[in-house]
Amino acid sequence: MFLFDIARLKEELTTLQEKMNQPNFWEKQEEANAVVTEMKRKEKTIEQYTKTQQELVNLEELTDLLLQEYDPESAIEVVKETHHLEKTINKMEIASLFSGKYDKNNAILTLHPGAGGTESQDWVQMLYRMYTKWALANGFQVKELDYLEGEEAGIKSVTFLVSGLYAYGNLKGEMGVHRLVRISPFDAGGRRHTSFASVEVLPEISDDIEIDIRPEDLRIDTYRASGAGGQHINKTDSAIRITHLPTNIVVSCQSERSQIQNKETAMKMLKSKLLDLKEKENKDKIEDLKGVQREIAWGSQIRSYVFHPYNLVKDHRTGYETGNTSAVMNGDLNEFILAYLKRNAKMGKNRE
Repeated sequence: MFLFDIARLKEELTTLQEKMNQPNFWEKQEEANAVVTEMKRKEKTIEQYTKTQQELVNLEELTDLLLQEYDPESAIEVVKETHHLEKTINKMEIASLFSGKYDKNNAILTLHPGAGGTESQDWVQMLYRMYTKWALANGFQVKELDYLEGEEAGIKSVTFLVSGLYAYGNLKGEMGVHRLVRISPFDAGGRRHTSFASVEVLPEISDDIEIDIRPEDLRIDTYRASGAGGQHINKTDSAIRITHLPTNIVVSCQSERSQIQNKETAMKMLKSKLLDLKEKENKDKIEDLKGVQREIAWGSQIRSYVFHPYNLVKDHRTGYETGNTSAVMNGDLNEFILAYLKRNAKMGKNRE
């Protein structure tokens, strides 16, 4: 709990409240809304800290009583409450490490298979399920934006939006190549296979961030939406694919029923990709950007998931590992996220 400077948070909250009490506060609507949002965030953090602190005091008192006189029901309650508080404090510790410019934003994730056809496409589907389960378990919402299913099984590519405060801050460390080692269910000989998938994570850019994109630099194509298991029932050419010609960045969206809505969402995705590229190349103008490097170096995986001959998931950047592969594939990623954020804080940098 020492990671939280509650006194500083209360001072900042008081400053924001004073701003809100100014007579001309609502004249600039966007700025006012930003202040109100920040106030609510700080109030929630203080409230959560206070509540957790009280729960720790209660747990300590219950533990003292249990030591004096053993009671089976109380013992079970202590264990349950300890596990609950451990998860709560873990999430609070993660939140305390967010410092990136876009950490508060929603996150746009795109998953692509490596070489290997069906095997790698199945691995993409497993990762999609893993991230969806993590998001829902941690109070985030998931919206599929674009989906291309595999020919035999799995997914050729999928783009989805994870919405909620600090979605990008939590997920930015997942960006990179993920490696799977297992006995292939698609190999009649029962041989061991190694598969790769790339995970791209970008912050969803809010409307107040201006990205100057020239209309003549865009090629916009329409096509018919399709998805897994009849998920997309729209039979018209409402799906949108936008190509930014100078950089060859391509984005697609088929999640909405109308072509206009799909175009708006696709433009948001394009802005996120262009801003990310612009900042990586330290360019002031979009037109100065170079083409996107599309080749992926499969030897530089950030994490390995081994299902055979032993069970192990290991992050190669932080060294954090666990043998509980089942839990990880069911969305138990918070320890990996925390290890990555701690590493970045220790190194004095945070990927924007």
